[in-house]
Amino acid sequence: MDSGSLPNSLTEADGSAVVRVLSYNIRSMRDDPVALARVMKACAPDLVLIQEAPRFFRWRKQLARLARAADLVYLSGGGSAAGPALLCSLRATVERTEDVLLPLTPGLHRRGFATAVVRFGGVRLGVVSCHLSLQKDERYAQGGLLLDRIEAMGVEHAVVGGDLNERPDGRTFRRLAAALNDAWATRPWGSEYTSTPADPHQRIDAILATKGIEILGCGVPPDLPAHELRAATDHLPVLAALRIPAA
Repeated sequence: MDSGSLPNSLTEADGSAVVRVLSYNIRSMRDDPVALARVMKACAPDLVLIQEAPRFFRWRKQLARLARAADLVYLSGGGSAAGPALLCSLRATVERTEDVLLPLTPGLHRRGFATAVVRFGGVRLGVVSCHLSLQKDERYAQGGLLLDRIEAMGVEHAVVGGDLNERPDGRTFRRLAAALNDAWATRPWGSEYTSTPADPHQRIDAILATKGIEILGCGVPPDLPAHELRAATDHLPVLAALRIPAA
């Protein structure tokens, strides 16, 4: 399996970095972990922004095993971020990580962000994985907290991947897309809809990037076996190639 014509990872002559970013809701690895790892590996990502990572018994061990099977390493998040997690390839140099828990609304699930600052050569990139609330008002507030977190990271360039639990015409999605570039809307590639693998009919998962990042393509990879996508989890993966300019 491969991911078609999306640009491969590389460092360009001027120091800019082409980075492949995968955002994926993995439903706590309750489905087929072998198919999940195969899908992730086929996308050849530099960064994987996970939602619904394992959060309970031996969650770090489960994430480490998944990373190893996909030729990646565990970076941050999981139980310590209430679900979002980050994996990366050995191409990334890790500068720092931080897991953030969001305010808890009584009766609703705890939410959080998995965040990191990484380097690809001389390029620095902030990274955030998020899984926003099912409740619309809490989701909107979390969208504001997400933008605040990006601002507080102290980096010129950042990428966000997440299950937004909302379609592009929703007010939280629109709030984020006004401040960041929605990668699919900017440079569509592959397929749009991410939910569900058996009946793709809506886009609730997205990759968004700060304005200085060039989006080279983004979408659900078109050439991954349908049976593995259905077996892996209840969402489809979103893959983007981004060009991060040299400092």
